[in-house]
Amino acid sequence: MRKIVAAIVVATVTCASVAQADPTLETRVQKLEKEVAELKAALAPLVEKTKAEQVVATQRSNARARMRKDSQLYTRDELREIETLYQVANRQWNSKEGKDSLKELIKKYDKANRTGCALLYLGQMTKGEEREKYLKQAIADFSDCFYGDGVQVGAYARYYLAYHYRESGDDKKAAELFEAMRTLYPSAIDHKGRRLADLTDN
Repeated sequence: MRKIVAAIVVATVTCASVAQADPTLETRVQKLEKEVAELKAALAPLVEKTKAEQVVATQRSNARARMRKDSQLYTRDELREIETLYQVANRQWNSKEGKDSLKELIKKYDKANRTGCALLYLGQMTKGEEREKYLKQAIADFSDCFYGDGVQVGAYARYYLAYHYRESGDDKKAAELFEAMRTLYPSAIDHKGRRLADLTDN
């Protein structure tokens, strides 16, 4: 892709130089420049798609690296229990059983990657001061954690907490969190692979 764009630019500059030496070529050069501009416009969506895919791939690679760290802290049986406790909430979203399972995970495994995800889940399931508490804890202690799809807890928790403050009428805190998210995690994505920085209007 970069080679194609570079070739287009070189061709345009070369033809422009020739046109200056021979004015009779000016019309042809103008036509070529128009075609180049149209080609660039046609390629733009493909270039953006490629960039987005690269961002997602990098974030997922970071997620796998963080998950591997848990194998240095916990046994296979513990890792199995961590995942089992976590998946209860996925199967029974927003249920008492799901919330209780996440709380047990947080209590028993305070260094696990899934614990950061569990706190963020609870932040999404709850409201008011309870939501604020869970999201703040996720930010303070588990910002380096990841979901398997490349979503980083530190970025996503700030994103959710910012909207929580906005809904509560505290625009100042919301703006500060949005800015921190964009600064600290410029490549952070949501579960659909979209950059969080592109989803904020603050």
